[in-house]
Amino acid sequence: MQGMSNVAAITALSDKICARESVAERVARLPRPLVFTNGVFDVLHRGHVLYLAQARALGASLLVALNTDVSARRLGKGADRPLNNEADRAIVMAALASTNLVTWFDDDTPLQLIAEIRPDILVKGGDYDMSKLAETRVVESYGGRALALPFVDGYSTTALVQRIRQA
Repeated sequence: MQGMSNVAAITALSDKICARESVAERVARLPRPLVFTNGVFDVLHRGHVLYLAQARALGASLLVALNTDVSARRLGKGADRPLNNEADRAIVMAALASTNLVTWFDDDTPLQLIAEIRPDILVKGGDYDMSKLAETRVVESYGGRALALPFVDGYSTTALVQRIRQA
């Protein structure tokens, strides 16, 4: 009997992960307003979890788009990053109660994905100037909102990796 509950738990996580090709169809079934955010989310920490919970609270559903490994490497965080591969990062992200759907994007920005799924609200971390993002212009062009949520000070994957390496 316990084996069945493990299978059910794994299936529930897998159901929250969606291939890029199927995301528009899956998003159409999610309750609105739809909140969208994106990032690498390499080593999940308290700052990420609080940010995602705040993002989810802004709407009825939260879609998280992860940078693929190739896309993440282009961000210049180091040749060995991400530390966790895209499949592992997706499972961790899907395990969060705040997340309704997880997908990937391979471009430098999720602009094409945003234009396709038309989220009601685009959310980024507080280090972004929303007025300078092309994604903001796309979301606002169809009446959506774009906003930055404040960072939780003291939490950074890059700083955490540096601290581990120094130990």
